[in-house]
Amino acid sequence: MTMPTRRDMLMKIGLVLNGIVGAILAVPVVRYILSPASHGLRGGYASWIPLGDLKEFPARETRLATYRNPTENAWDGTTADIACWVRNIDGQKFQVFASNCAHLGCPVRWFPQSKLFMCPCHGGAYYEDGSRASGPPDRGLFELQYKVESGKLLIQTGQLPTPGGNTAKTIESGSTGKSQCA
Repeated sequence: MTMPTRRDMLMKIGLVLNGIVGAILAVPVVRYILSPASHGLRGGYASWIPLGDLKEFPARETRLATYRNPTENAWDGTTADIACWVRNIDGQKFQVFASNCAHLGCPVRWFPQSKLFMCPCHGGAYYEDGSRASGPPDRGLFELQYKVESGKLLIQTGQLPTPGGNTAKTIESGSTGKSQCA
């Protein structure tokens, strides 16, 4: 049995240290790769959140509503409160819009006098049905899925407003909402 040389000993120490560093660097990479699967395990990621009673949204009016992000963290504070615009079309049919402009994500405001949503950042304007009226946005407002249950209006969370073919659907009695402009 021969004594290990200094070179062999340093080689083994180097391999062990490289293995430790590799394992440490692999943890965030593996978490990143598996994060879509973990969203399904979090209870509130794709859940239905109540916005309020139907009487809070009078017919033929558009109102601002807020809900709490179901995947909030302890440090989120008031940033976990998310705003959306609710348009009651005829008493039982609704449109729920994300409060962000489709151009750069600035918060839009509703002006009932002109029946327009206006973006303060670059002058984007949207009609009351969320379709593009003018300005730099190349599409309408992002529409969220909703349903009515037991006299309450609920929206589905877990959707990110992204450019593309976002079609909102009414879940109640299987009818579908209007497709947004693309």
